[in-house]
Amino acid sequence: MTVAFDVLVEPNRRRILDLLLQRPQSVGELATRLGLSQPGTSKHLRVLREAGFVRVRVDAQRRWYELDPAPLAEFDAWLAPYRRLWADSLDALERHLDAPPEPANPERGETS
Repeated sequence: MTVAFDVLVEPNRRRILDLLLQRPQSVGELATRLGLSQPGTSKHLRVLREAGFVRVRVDAQRRWYELDPAPLAEFDAWLAPYRRLWADSLDALERHLDAPPEPANPERGETS
């Protein structure tokens, strides 16, 4: 998973995955949408492909890049306990905010 983190630390690679989440795209489309050069986009796609995040489908003269969700499932499984931690904390906050206010206690110097 360390390699996957190294790959995804680069913001343009994450942006490519975001775009491929919508639909398969060619390197030219991705380069235009990202505002990057085509060779630069191709380098990012190569890194993503070698790490297993992207698949390539050749159709005549074009290469279509599409998201491969399998490596993301590994991330999701790793993040699950942390998501539960946040969910438990947010649930506790919600219960606290929904609770009726406690009456003031004059013995502790509280006023209403």
